[in-house]
Amino acid sequence: MSNQAGHIHYSWVQTHNSDNINSELQQVQAKESMFYYFAYGSCMCPVDLKRSLGEKTHPYVIGTGTLKAYRLGFYRISPTRKCGVLDVVKDPKASVRGVLYQLPWRLSDRLDKREDVPQGGYRHEYVDIHCEGKVYKDVRTYVVVDKLLEEVAPNDWYFNVVLQGAVTCGLPEEYCWSLFHHMYQLQQRHQIRCSDRLAL
Repeated sequence: MSNQAGHIHYSWVQTHNSDNINSELQQVQAKESMFYYFAYGSCMCPVDLKRSLGEKTHPYVIGTGTLKAYRLGFYRISPTRKCGVLDVVKDPKASVRGVLYQLPWRLSDRLDKREDVPQGGYRHEYVDIHCEGKVYKDVRTYVVVDKLLEEVAPNDWYFNVVLQGAVTCGLPEEYCWSLFHHMYQLQQRHQIRCSDRLAL
């Protein structure tokens, strides 16, 4: 997958071995309390999630999941990433694809810190996630507390991390392209506005 702006070039392959991951996850589950977490943005990328949680997260992936009656939007500017970042908002006609994790409770505070919960950036929302023929109840996800009225473009780094997570974890190709075009169009709109300002 690639675009003319040179953002990315990825192959549509699933890189993890589900049998090995399920075995590792069962070993962890037997030792400690766990919670379900649905990621739809940069946390879909286990490598980027590891940066915040301090350990490999591949073993905690249950699979790809669907959050029904919500849609994606870039309704927050991240103070650390300095760009628009993803949010989900209720929409009965839409759905959001993402990654379902089962994480140890000891990682909960680190995940909250990543999502800026202590500073009021995001808050917990508990949702139903459809994954591999089952419905998982009371799954934690994160929603923006003070939503912007208009979407703000992601920067190239966030663009790539989100798309890398979507592709690596095996989200449907059609959804990945839709996500790609959404982010690309926001960036194009931002560039046009910047050009218009400079022309004044």
